[in-house]
Amino acid sequence: MVDMRFSLQNDSVAKGHRPPVIGITMGCPVGVGPEIVLRFLTSAVERPGPAVVVLGDGSVLRWCARQLGLKATIVAWHPGMAVEAGVVPVLELSQLAEQGSDTPLSWGRPDERTGRAMARYIEEAVRLCLAGDLAAMVTCPIAKSSLNRAGYRFPGHTEMLAALCGCEDYGMMMAGRLLRVSLVTIHTSLASVAGRLNEAEILRLIRLTHRTLRRDFAMAAPRLAVAGLNPHAGEGGLFGREEEEIIGPALRAARAGGWETTGPLPPDTVFHKAAAGEFDAVVCMYHDQGLIPFKLLHFRDGVNVTMGLPIVRTSVDHGTAYDIAGRGVAACDSLAAAVHLAGEIAANRERFDVAN
Repeated sequence: MVDMRFSLQNDSVAKGHRPPVIGITMGCPVGVGPEIVLRFLTSAVERPGPAVVVLGDGSVLRWCARQLGLKATIVAWHPGMAVEAGVVPVLELSQLAEQGSDTPLSWGRPDERTGRAMARYIEEAVRLCLAGDLAAMVTCPIAKSSLNRAGYRFPGHTEMLAALCGCEDYGMMMAGRLLRVSLVTIHTSLASVAGRLNEAEILRLIRLTHRTLRRDFAMAAPRLAVAGLNPHAGEGGLFGREEEEIIGPALRAARAGGWETTGPLPPDTVFHKAAAGEFDAVVCMYHDQGLIPFKLLHFRDGVNVTMGLPIVRTSVDHGTAYDIAGRGVAACDSLAAAVHLAGEIAANRERFDVAN
């Protein structure tokens, strides 16, 4: 593949101070992304903080608005332009629903064209964040299958963003009002999780989670819980040795490094303790260990945060929802939470970097 990494040089100082702007990537053009973008930007709720623009396709947004009966004034936007109130400002990066197209779009049916468009929205958002034209990016859901058909060999958003930024020390955190979880392994089969765990990787995620809570969430002294892998955290080796041989040594190294960590704790109780306020985040060993309890509590308002990037990226915590795309029933709660958190993180980072 072509080297996708962008320069990390931030030229916003040379360009002068600009009001902060958050960019929303539209996601898959035939998923729920266009609908939730329109519902969020046309809602009557005032949104304090940075202005919001869309990186996507105005023709798709107009098509969506017509089909769903949504009143939206969609206008062109380019970096450096002021953001008007009461409109949907769009940086046009594709024109997939232009009238007269030989291959019209169909809700819930992604293809290679939608895959290329999704990738372009992401690439341009990263470029503008690194250049200082955007304070943060918020991503709507993509279809990994059509992204791959378009030639992008990534298992998801997170890995693509890391490649674009040239970042190797990154991770996924899911954040909500009651619970935050980070993941040691992400998109891997359950059968392979134990074989992929190692002390160095667990220690890296502890360090990355701690740093993210300090810099992005403005926590002076984060309290981390680390979940065990096995029932009852192994019960002293009776139900598995990973806690004794891998997770425990990583925790001892973390404490020696000055990070407040507790564990390995039984997975069936640690999330209750964290949601009750005993811990600021839970470091989890695999995807569903963390996301099942998280989505139980934050199904509508959860936010995906990519840790470790040189840019601020948050995302909705749901998928493209092809089964309901175009039906007018998609909710924008998670998108609203992601935009709000992106603004908070951008402000927290700026304060932290000035102070440190």
